[in-house]
Amino acid sequence: MLLTEEQKIIRLNARNFAKNEIFPHVQAWEKAGSAPRELYRKMGAVGLMGMTISQEYGGSGLDFVSYVLAVEEISAADGGISNMMSANNSPVAVAIEKFGTDTQKQNLLPFLTSGEWLGCIHLTEPHTGSDASAITTRAVRDGDEYVLNGQKSFITGGSTAQIALIIARTDELKEKNGITAFICSTDNPGYKVLSKEKKLGHRTNDTCQVAFDSMRVPATDVLGEVGRGLSVALGGLSLGRIGVAAQSVGGARSALAAAHRYSKDRQTFGKPIIEHQAISFQLAEMATQIEVARQMYLHAAQTHDAGLDSTYEASVSKLFASEMAERVASAAIQIHGGYGYLEDYEVEKIYRDVRVYQIYEGTSEIQKIVISRLLDKIDL
Repeated sequence: MLLTEEQKIIRLNARNFAKNEIFPHVQAWEKAGSAPRELYRKMGAVGLMGMTISQEYGGSGLDFVSYVLAVEEISAADGGISNMMSANNSPVAVAIEKFGTDTQKQNLLPFLTSGEWLGCIHLTEPHTGSDASAITTRAVRDGDEYVLNGQKSFITGGSTAQIALIIARTDELKEKNGITAFICSTDNPGYKVLSKEKKLGHRTNDTCQVAFDSMRVPATDVLGEVGRGLSVALGGLSLGRIGVAAQSVGGARSALAAAHRYSKDRQTFGKPIIEHQAISFQLAEMATQIEVARQMYLHAAQTHDAGLDSTYEASVSKLFASEMAERVASAAIQIHGGYGYLEDYEVEKIYRDVRVYQIYEGTSEIQKIVISRLLDKIDL
């Protein structure tokens, strides 16, 4: 698709921010196991932390295409930071603007869009990932409060976020309609971080196991309607999948750029390896796959902006882009030869970062289920 001038400017601004504020520091941040909080305040100051949120609440009020273009640029610098940015934008801030009360929106969104606070979502549990309706975390009404007990896993930002979007069961007799969303502060004494996971990639953010130990929250912390929590959690699922496709393209793009630079410098048999057809054709195939994935996620985002159901477009773009990213990153390592296996070269990190895109926001297998079930509804 052709971008508008405004979208091109947004993409350029995000690219420059990533180049100047993120990329020079990612190796040090990865070794430290986190990015500094000040980074997210800087991202908020340039409009990256609430891109589609209304300007009334400090957001940028932009379209979804602009948002995913920015996600690609931040992901090209670092996957873990782009994941924190994505969680804060959508689902957390988007869910609050869509389902929240006026008080919730006024009290929470300005802090999230500025990057002063970070948001995280608590959906996945140790025994359930793809089957969200099987969660066992309980929220029991007690007067003007709810008491939450349970455990969540793989929570991005679980120990660093200030606001948690928590999905819990409020009715044992109802399956999908017995689940409620809560928007809570993580400084609650019942909010317990059990562990920070040691991960293959995305080491610049924290991924945690979190428990709710008789965590008492006011009934005013319910987000949306009681019993409609799955709608809150899954309503933005397509948006999240389009975002992962954009992340995948960003990582793959950096892998291609690194392989291209290396192929012009590395010489074998008296000439740069890019002049060998085996390498030049491989680079051409990598570039083609990246461009296909980019056009897929942009089409999905444009479909959403048009007010149309983007479920199919989101799943096909996420499936293709996430699997493409691993192929491209692997090819970049191969082009580097033995050097690609070393931490001294960025392709090793990129490969580790892109692998998770086939897992979160619905595994590749889940995307195939979604796509296959929608085949009767599309024009084949």
